[in-house]
Amino acid sequence: MKKLVLLFSLFALLTFNALASKILIPMDSDQSNHLKAYGIAFYSLEKNNPIQWLLNYRGGSFLLENIKAIEEECIIRNVSYQIIADVQAVAILNEIADPEVNMDAVKLEKAPKVAVYSPKSKLPWDDAVTLVLTYAEIPYEVIYDDEIIKGSLPLYDWLHLHHEDFTGQYGRFYGRYRNAPWYQDQVREFEATAKRLGFTKVSKLKLGVALKIRDFTAGGGFLFSMCSGTDSFDIALAAQETDICDYMFDGDPPKASMQSDLDFSKTFAFKDFILERNPIQYEFSSIDATPIHNRTPEEVDYFTLFEFSAKWDWVPTMLNQNHVRVIKGFMGQTTAYNKKNIKSNVLILGENKGLNSAKYIHGEFGNGTWTFYGGHDPEDYQHYVNDPPTDLNLHPNSPAYRLILNNVLFPAAKKKKQKT
Repeated sequence: MKKLVLLFSLFALLTFNALASKILIPMDSDQSNHLKAYGIAFYSLEKNNPIQWLLNYRGGSFLLENIKAIEEECIIRNVSYQIIADVQAVAILNEIADPEVNMDAVKLEKAPKVAVYSPKSKLPWDDAVTLVLTYAEIPYEVIYDDEIIKGSLPLYDWLHLHHEDFTGQYGRFYGRYRNAPWYQDQVREFEATAKRLGFTKVSKLKLGVALKIRDFTAGGGFLFSMCSGTDSFDIALAAQETDICDYMFDGDPPKASMQSDLDFSKTFAFKDFILERNPIQYEFSSIDATPIHNRTPEEVDYFTLFEFSAKWDWVPTMLNQNHVRVIKGFMGQTTAYNKKNIKSNVLILGENKGLNSAKYIHGEFGNGTWTFYGGHDPEDYQHYVNDPPTDLNLHPNSPAYRLILNNVLFPAAKKKKQKT
C-alpha cells in the first residue's frame, strides 16, 4: 500500500511538472526582492522570451514561460516565484479579463536599449537610476554631450537624464561650491567640450543637447528624467531665444528681458514659471516645490499614486504599478513640481495633495513619451553633495525605486489600439 501511495505521489508530481508551463513572479508583499524581479523580466526579454505584465494583479506581477534558465536566475537573484500549470495561468488571465475588475495584461516583447545621459568624469553625488539599473542587473550604456551632438540617440529606445543642468549654469552650485575642485574641473571640462563641438558657450552646447533629446522624443523615444534634469530641460527649451545666464556662467550678463522672452509653447511639461534671477540662489525657477517641502517634516512628507483604469489607461497604470499607493517623499535640487506651473495636458501620476505639488508626471511629445520624477534618491530623504551612495541591498522592496523600473520596462510593451 505504501508503495502504491508513493508511486501515485510520484506520478502526480511528474504530471504537474509536465503541465507546469508558466512562471509567476508576484509583485505584492510576497515578493522578496521587487527590484531584482524587474531584472528577471528584462533578462527574459533579452533571451527573446516575451512576458505578460499583469497590471494591478498582485502588485503588477509577471507571467513568463517556464524556462529552466529563468527559474535558475530567480533562485540566484533571490526573486520569489511560483511554478504554475497552464490551467492556473488561464484562470488568472480570465480573472484579469473580467470587465468588472481593474486589471489588464500587457505583453512585453523586446528588451529596450537603455542609455543614461551622464558625464564620464566622477561627480560628488550618485544617480538613482544608474544605482537601480546596476542593482537590478539591467544593462545600459552611458552617453554624454559628444555622443548626443554627434547623433547617437537614434541607437537607443530609452534615455535617462542624469542629475543635470541644461541651462548652462553648472547646476546653480556657484554660491556654495565655486571654489571646490570638482566644480572647477566641471567648468573646464564643459568649456572644452563646447569648444571642441563648435559651440561658443556651454549654455549653447547644453541647449544643442536638449534639442537633440527633444527630437529623440518626438521621433518615438522614451525619455525619463529625475531631479534637476527635469525642470532645467524645460527651462532651456523655453529660453532658446534669450540669455538667462549671468556673467559667472558664460562671461556676460543675462538679457534684461529674459523672463518675457520665454516661450512656454516649446516646453514639455511646464508653463508660466518665474526664473530665479539671483545667481547665488540654489534654484532655477518657480517650478520647483522644494521650498514648501523644506517646511514639511520628513515624517509626514509622502506622495500618493493615482489609480487609473487598467483596461482604458494602460500606460499610466503600467507606470504606477506598485505594492503600495502611498510612498515616502524624498528631496532633491528639484524635489517636486508646483501644480500651477504644470501644463493642463500633463498627466499627474503621483502628488502631495496637501502641498499642492506633483512628484511624478507624464506626457506625450510627438511620437514619443516623457516622464519626470522629482527628487534625487528615493531611499535617502536629503542626499547631500559627497554623501555615500545608497546601498540597495538594504532596500530590495523600495516602492519609490520601483517607479523608475516601471519606466525602464515601459518601452517593451506591445502598443494597444486606442479604445473608443
